Amino acid sequence: MTGADSFPCSHRIDEEALRWLSAEYAAAVDRRDGQRFAALFVPEGALVVPDYPHGLAPVVVRSGRRVLERIPDGLRNYRRTFHQTSDHRYTVDGDRASGDVRCVAHHVSGHADKSAVGTDTVWYLHYQDEYARTEAGWRFLRREIHLQFVEELPVVVVGD
Repeated sequence: MTGADSFPCSHRIDEEALRWLSAEYAAAVDRRDGQRFAALFVPEGALVVPDYPHGLAPVVVRSGRRVLERIPDGLRNYRRTFHQTSDHRYTVDGDRASGDVRCVAHHVSGHADKSAVGTDTVWYLHYQDEYARTEAGWRFLRREIHLQFVEELPVVVVGD
C-alpha cells in the first residue's frame, strides 16, 4: 500500500479529529462564541496573530482562557465573517501533533441598509499549529496565523 492507505488507522482517526478541531475553530469565530473558541485550546494555550495592517507576521501573543474567550467578540465590528479551511497537513507523535492548515477568511463590513455596498476584507493565510491530546480530545497548544496577503472587495451586504 502507498499514500494515505498506508497510514495506520489511528493516524487517520487523529487526522479526522484535528480537522474537526480546525472546523470548530472556524465555526466558533464565525458565530462569535468566545467560550466555545477558548475551549478548543489547552488552558495555557496561545493564539499568535499578525499586527495587521502594520505587518503580516504573527507577533501578537494572546494566551490563557480569559483572553482567548474575548477574541471572537473582537470581530463584532464586522457584519459577518466566514472562515474556510483547506489543505490540512498533520504530523502526529503520540499525544503531541503539529499541523499546517490553509484558510481564506472573509471579514464583511457595511451598513445596515441592505442596498449599500460593503467591503469584504479577505485574509489569505495559513495556520501553523501545535496540538496536545487531552482527556477532552485534541486541543490547540499554539496556533500562529501567518498572513500571506489581503484583498479588499466590494460586496452587497445581504441580511443578518
